[in-house]
Amino acid sequence: MSSNPDDAPAPPPATAGEGAVSRQEFDALFSAVRTWGRWADADRGAWNRVTPEQVRRAAALVRSGTLVPMARPWDTAPGPDNNKPALHYMSDLGDVEPPEPATHKDFIAVDYHGKAVSHLDALSHIAYRGQLYEGRAAQECIDAGGARFGAVSALGPLVTRGVLLDLPTVFGVPWLEPGRAVHAADLVAAEQALGVTIGEGDAVLLRSGSLRRRQERGAWNTGAASAGLHVDAMPLLAERGIALLGGDGDSDVRPSPVDGLHSPVHALAVAAMGVPLLDNLDLEALSAASASTGRYEFLLLVAPLNIPGATGSPVSPVAVL
Repeated sequence: MSSNPDDAPAPPPATAGEGAVSRQEFDALFSAVRTWGRWADADRGAWNRVTPEQVRRAAALVRSGTLVPMARPWDTAPGPDNNKPALHYMSDLGDVEPPEPATHKDFIAVDYHGKAVSHLDALSHIAYRGQLYEGRAAQECIDAGGARFGAVSALGPLVTRGVLLDLPTVFGVPWLEPGRAVHAADLVAAEQALGVTIGEGDAVLLRSGSLRRRQERGAWNTGAASAGLHVDAMPLLAERGIALLGGDGDSDVRPSPVDGLHSPVHALAVAAMGVPLLDNLDLEALSAASASTGRYEFLLLVAPLNIPGATGSPVSPVAVL
């Protein structure tokens, strides 16, 4: 890690078409990282990697007890990166001669899969070539009543070791520009610069600095252009045996490097590897806290809502330092 941008490693290339991958190459990659048939509790996927012993090791990382929340605020304002604004209105103002004590109630609702809400993608969220994780036929497992395989209710809470790969810090830039692809070599460089090594059962969080860019430059259509992982980074994460992948975007670089696939990292992580995804996190406070302590590993707590049949859940992950 370098505080001097002149001494920092070169950032990844910024050309949108760089690193193009054919569908044939992608299908070979999908087969190579696939973990189908590995766990009896299949709709928990890679969360099966987190054992009680790993939870204890994660708990041992706590030093100061500082809590760092990572959820973005509930966003009710439409924008170029929020075409499905969340709803929030008051349903009881306590102003109709109520008995004491008066009550105040509100209603919230959201179509959370998108670019604005911090959320978890369960294994039922993504199908590739008509198949969910484990090769389950999506049309047989999911209907208007919800998902009968890979629902978020099957996951439960997760406590594990979190690793922050803070790429702007590594490369000495304020943020990665939209469209920048993060390759396997960049992940290895980040490990070396930040003094961490991704291991079995870890949750890997990728910071691109997108929220800082949004604060300074304004919102943009992140579905069209965003920094994120290139598909060539996924074999490394598969080899390391991660349990969870997330970031301040949705993990995919956009535009996609794979012809005809809008979210290839989603397909590899969720449908092939059984790794749930955390999308749209706010990693700015965690970046600052990690920089101040010089530690990029921490205890991570993720507790999705217990919604039977749901393909994911809004979530408010917490890092404990």
